[in-house]
Amino acid sequence: MSKKKNTSGNGIVYSTDPNFSFEPEQEEVTETLAPANQVLRVTLDKKQRAGKVVTLITGFVGKEEDLEKLGKELKTKCGTGGSVKDGEILIQGDYKEKVIKWLQDWGYKKTK
Repeated sequence: MSKKKNTSGNGIVYSTDPNFSFEPEQEEVTETLAPANQVLRVTLDKKQRAGKVVTLITGFVGKEEDLEKLGKELKTKCGTGGSVKDGEILIQGDYKEKVIKWLQDWGYKKTK
């Protein structure tokens, strides 16, 4: 027997208050910072990845679409796979030095 999940995401099931009106929370739109103001961290990681090394880029502040665009561009430059999840860009393989160089060329001055 499967349980139904609340698809609306509001968590309100029932209210006995006759004056109750549900107002959905406004999703906060984060404005993407300019590349010169972004503080990106580029690290190598292999925890919980079956011993395989990935290049991890964290610290991006902005819209999800802009993060996905940056991730796609980096994956294309590296010629490898990867993903964009939870505000992080994962690139399969050890491309730390190349990624830092490309990010600095694109104007991300505070990249470490």
